[in-house]
Amino acid sequence: MLAPDWELLEGALRDAVRGRPQARAGALAEELAQLCRPAQGVDADQSLDEAAARIGALPVEEIVNAALFITARFHLLNKAEQLNIAHVNRERERVATRAAPRAESVAAAVTDIARAGADADALAPLLDRIDIRPTLTAHPTEARRRSVLDKQLEVAECVRRLRDTGLLGKEREALEHRLRHLLELLLVTDDVRARRLNVPDEVRNGLYFLTTSIWRVVPRLLRDVRDAARDVWGEDAARLRLADIPPLIRYRSWIGGDRDGNPNVTHSVTRETLALLRETAVDLWDKELGALQHDLSVSSRKAPITAELLEAIERDARWTDEDPQELAHRRYEPFRLRLMQMRGRLRNDASYNADDLLADLELLARALVDAGLDDAAHDGLLADAIVRAKVFGLHIATLDIRQHSGVHEQAVAELLRIGSVTDDYAALDEPARLAVLRRELTNPRPLRPAEAALSDDTRELLDTLGVVRAAVEREPRCIRSYVISMTHDVSDMLELVLLMKETGLTVIAPDGGLRSRVRCVPLFETIDDLDRAPGLMRETLADPVYLAHLRSLADPGRDPMQEVMLGYSDSNKDGGFLMANVALHQAQSSIADAAAGTGVGIRYFHGRGGTVGRGGGRAGRAILAAPRGEHSGRIRFTEQGEVISFRYALDAIAHRHLEQILHATLLAASDRGSPEESPDRAALFDRLARRSRAAYRELIDDPAFWPWFVEASPVRHIGGLPIASRPVSRAKDGALTFDRLRAIPWVFSWIQMRALAPGWYGLGTAIREADDADRAALREAAASHPFFSTVLLNAAQEIARARMPIARRYALSVPGGEGVFERVLAEYGRSRDAVLETLGADDLLAHAPVIARSIADRNPWTDVLNLAQIELLRRHREGDEPTRESLRMPLHVSINALAAAMQSTG
Repeated sequence: MLAPDWELLEGALRDAVRGRPQARAGALAEELAQLCRPAQGVDADQSLDEAAARIGALPVEEIVNAALFITARFHLLNKAEQLNIAHVNRERERVATRAAPRAESVAAAVTDIARAGADADALAPLLDRIDIRPTLTAHPTEARRRSVLDKQLEVAECVRRLRDTGLLGKEREALEHRLRHLLELLLVTDDVRARRLNVPDEVRNGLYFLTTSIWRVVPRLLRDVRDAARDVWGEDAARLRLADIPPLIRYRSWIGGDRDGNPNVTHSVTRETLALLRETAVDLWDKELGALQHDLSVSSRKAPITAELLEAIERDARWTDEDPQELAHRRYEPFRLRLMQMRGRLRNDASYNADDLLADLELLARALVDAGLDDAAHDGLLADAIVRAKVFGLHIATLDIRQHSGVHEQAVAELLRIGSVTDDYAALDEPARLAVLRRELTNPRPLRPAEAALSDDTRELLDTLGVVRAAVEREPRCIRSYVISMTHDVSDMLELVLLMKETGLTVIAPDGGLRSRVRCVPLFETIDDLDRAPGLMRETLADPVYLAHLRSLADPGRDPMQEVMLGYSDSNKDGGFLMANVALHQAQSSIADAAAGTGVGIRYFHGRGGTVGRGGGRAGRAILAAPRGEHSGRIRFTEQGEVISFRYALDAIAHRHLEQILHATLLAASDRGSPEESPDRAALFDRLARRSRAAYRELIDDPAFWPWFVEASPVRHIGGLPIASRPVSRAKDGALTFDRLRAIPWVFSWIQMRALAPGWYGLGTAIREADDADRAALREAAASHPFFSTVLLNAAQEIARARMPIARRYALSVPGGEGVFERVLAEYGRSRDAVLETLGADDLLAHAPVIARSIADRNPWTDVLNLAQIELLRRHREGDEPTRESLRMPLHVSINALAAAMQSTG
């Protein structure tokens, strides 16, 4: 279906520009793409030379207009591919049977579990272990404006409706006219924002998806579980209801809570974020309850009404703020009266919380059952509302707080000095720090007198914790975790507990133990931190003071649970592709071993980015490839930037994404995932990873590398792109150094240059230098080991997407680029050959022919954008200050265009 949809969109685009100024830009773009088409073969350099010379002779305005046309074209192609994914899944569902369900669906997971010997009674305890927490972040990886995204969604809807062969002629004509009109508007809508996003903008962007596709799709996913169980186990599962299924998936957010390196996220911003989440929830639930009010027209004159419902109506009469005549009209409709009261409390009672909402909805369900309306209670709008109450509550998504461990250390040192405990906490070694922290965590007195002056940073931190305390007192589930960036020692954990004690989030109970309201979550980001993580967690979980804090957070009837976050982006930037993957894999196994026997469960929080170079790839495959120690059913992972808009823009894509995750989690939690790791294989992976890291560090530690990278790549200009509130550098002065540059612009720049080195560099050297026995073991692992096969397939895709003839032009555009490029090109060749040999394949994308075709179709048009960007960068380097300023927006246009072409910004 891609061809018909794309032909329709491409034709509509030509119609939209006909007779307009954009027609010239379109013709120029077509001409340049034709010049680049032969560049896919042996004469690449000659063809690219011709196209580059043509671009070099153009004025900036014409280069920009051609780039804007190609950007619009790629946005439409991307939308056609999304529609094709949805259509293919729908067709597969159409031909699926109970015996052969659609691949990677919930039905497929339940069928596999049953074939392994599980019966219907085994389903409830399995589902009870499933706790999936996708976490939306505002990391700067979405280049498109909301205005553009909205129009693209309407374009997709027009195309979907135009597939209907039963449309009347006038209906088809109206849709085609609307499509052409939308494309005309898209062509004259700015792709690049005029101002940088602020944090409230980012919060609203995240809420857009939470309150649309995600809100609609989640109940459907639980229905999939119920229906699959009934299909597989028949009569044994016939009485399974939606209300019997745990929430399974609940959302988290970092947007408005992640302040690590982002000075724009203050305690006031976090307070405003929480208020906006609540306000949005109230508006959404008011509509949901209004729909239920319309639906549940049950009359007491025609059905029996339970006393429990009537008593609740009598008790809450004051919350019915409707017109008296309306109330009189509804006096025989108790369900509608109760829903009016619920809406009144929702709007006017600040104490009305998620538990109250769920209790009211469950009361309505019981009353419907008593009235003989079981289907209305368990299978209609009310059943979906009960699911949503469990999943979204009155906070939509649970907010995380994140801050750097160094900020906590400085604040604790200041408080200990004010409290006359120690004058120089920072100078203490780790055992001495721990002794001080443990002693203070058993002492009920506050460290800070009420009138004591504080530094601005410490005041801000304590004010943030005060906001958190006030929020969880109103709604306990609105904030559950506080992530500690760069966790290096046990003291980093206890410092946060002490700060929470200072602000009332942790208190000393009468029995001397601690009672806390928010979890401390260590984040291990660098390779060294990942190596140290198992030992650190072993020490932390053996610390009696910390264990008291942790146990106080355990859900009733469950063991305490420690959340551990793993940083995929910074570990890759620090150690390279293979080293990061192996270190993360080994850390998960070793941390699970460290926790064994402590009575504490582990939930891993995977800080994945959208690209392979930042831990991206197929989420379901990654879950099944995880070490066996992670197969608890509890999992968190980040979803960022353009990944959010791709996965959640269309309901069908959102459903497919979530069902693949649930499918993999169900199989993994039922011991159907990765096999046990043999010590020999683990040692082999470790040897390869460390050689790979050495090769990677040889590149980036070369004194000539960083000056070349800054000049040849668009990294400086990515920092100026107004796509997020978060700075691209961690340095307070914004200095652009490798150590302070964030992982996103690092990967983004390599993607823009079409080298994609963070997705493969070092792999080839490691495998080539392995001996024959090790290479044979690697070929066996590639065929049988989910983790290693996933690593190789992800690398294969990135190598296939790379375009060395284009990367060469970036490299040679500045002095000193020859040596860097020769090193990158040599490693590219080694990695390509190593991956092919280890997979036993002749083609990098033999397993993914659709992706291979897409890359081939995109390359000529993407090459044009690269050549345009290289020319703009040259003019910027060589121009005077006014010229450089005039090229700022054109360069942003080129970056945005390549983001659309590569479907990735880092």
